[in-house]
Amino acid sequence: MNKLILSLFSLALAFNFASAQDTLFTKTGRISFYSKALNEDNEAHNKKVTTIVNTKTGAMEFGVLIKAFEFEKALMQEHFNENYMESDKYPKSTFVGKIDNLSEVKFEKDGVYTAKISGDLTIHGVTKKVNTTGTFTVKSGAVKGDATFMVLLEDYKIAIPAVVKDKVSKDIKVVVDVNLTRFGAK
Repeated sequence: MNKLILSLFSLALAFNFASAQDTLFTKTGRISFYSKALNEDNEAHNKKVTTIVNTKTGAMEFGVLIKAFEFEKALMQEHFNENYMESDKYPKSTFVGKIDNLSEVKFEKDGVYTAKISGDLTIHGVTKKVNTTGTFTVKSGAVKGDATFMVLLEDYKIAIPAVVKDKVSKDIKVVVDVNLTRFGAK
């Protein structure tokens, strides 16, 4: 819990003490991933994703604890943490980026807005530039963010042993779903 609080505090500092009304956040965002392989499909869900978005500058950050991903099969979760993600060595994944078309996203007006997002995604100790498209849905002051994108395991130096190569896909579909609230709102 202390790590989560420290992470949230660090994210807030990164926004240069932006006005609370300009800051959206959650510490219960969701990220899921899906691996559709030859012999087996795998999926995992993480419901402890910390997210912060500055609506004035478009800056955004995500923090994900790797061990918080939950699998249907306990053995897959163990292999994921110990063999693939090495979560003791690389305990979290982050995204630090921005909304490139911020002028087209009206956080104060109900509607569905397409956001072009770019930034640095760090997984397994490797940082890569990424670009994707997401959606912000604003309704009665509530803001929901969604995005779906693909991650190639080899880009992040995640090795899959030959013995299970037919059970884990080389590319993983990542789905982001966050419900954001104003920083300081109850």
